[in-house]
Amino acid sequence: MDANPIIDVLMRRASVREYTNKVPSDETVEMIVRAGQQAPFAAQLGSLLLRRDREKNPFHAPLLFTVCADVHRLELVLARRGWKRVTSDAAILLFAIQDAAYMAENLVIAGEALGLGSCYLGAAPFIADRIAEEYELPKRVFPVVQLAMGYPAAAPRPRPRYPLSFSLFEDRYPVFSGGEVDAAMAVMDEGYLAQDYYREGAIPLEDGRPDAFSRRSYSWTEHMGRKWGQWLRNPEDLLGPLLACGFDLNEVPDNAEKQGSEAA
Repeated sequence: MDANPIIDVLMRRASVREYTNKVPSDETVEMIVRAGQQAPFAAQLGSLLLRRDREKNPFHAPLLFTVCADVHRLELVLARRGWKRVTSDAAILLFAIQDAAYMAENLVIAGEALGLGSCYLGAAPFIADRIAEEYELPKRVFPVVQLAMGYPAAAPRPRPRYPLSFSLFEDRYPVFSGGEVDAAMAVMDEGYLAQDYYREGAIPLEDGRPDAFSRRSYSWTEHMGRKWGQWLRNPEDLLGPLLACGFDLNEVPDNAEKQGSEAA
C-alpha cells in the first residue's frame, strides 16, 4: 500500500508524558479544537475545557483539555425551540459520551499532525466533582476524559496491540480456544516486556495472594488483571460523580411518563 500521511500519524501515535518548554500558539490550539469539533456526532454533545497552567497540569504539559459530555447546551437549545427533553439520562448520556469520545480522538490526531503529542487521562469521571468545581460547570455537564498535550520531549514507541485475529471478526464472533487466547496474550506481554514498560513497578496485590511475577515477567495481561480484578468494585464510584453532575441513570422524565400514558 502506498504511504499515506494520515495513516502514518495514526500508526505512530503513542502516549507522551514528557514535554518541551515550547508553548503551542493560539492559532495551533484553535486549529486543534476546530478539528475536534469536526468529529462525527449525534447532537454535538461534546464540549471542551482548557487549562494552560503547566504547574498544575499532569506531566507539566502546556495544555490540558477536559472533554465533557455536555447535555446542558442541548437543553438550552431545546428550550429556545419550545421543547423539553424526554430522552432518559441513561440514553442521552450514552450518546453524549460517544460524541465526547469522537471529539477527543480528533484532538489527538490533529495534535499529532501538527507535531504535538498527548496522553489520555481516564480518571476524569471519578473526580468529576473536583473538575466541576474548578471550572464552575453547570449541571448536566460530565467530564469524560482529560488530555494532556504539548510538544514531545521524547519519542515513545507505539505500544503493542492485539493481533487482528483477536480483534476483527467477520460475519460472526468466534469461540476462542485457550490456545488462541494465550497467543494473543503473548503478543501483548512480549511486546510490553521488550519495551520494559513496567520498569517502575507492578500494581500491588490487595487480597493477600502470593505474587508470582518478577520485574522480568510482570507485563500487560497481569497488569490488566490487577486493575480490573481489584479496582472500582462499587458502582457508586461512578454513579456518585454522575449524580453530582446532574445525571440520574434511573431517572424517567415526568413528561416522558405523561406522554407514555397518553399514547397507551
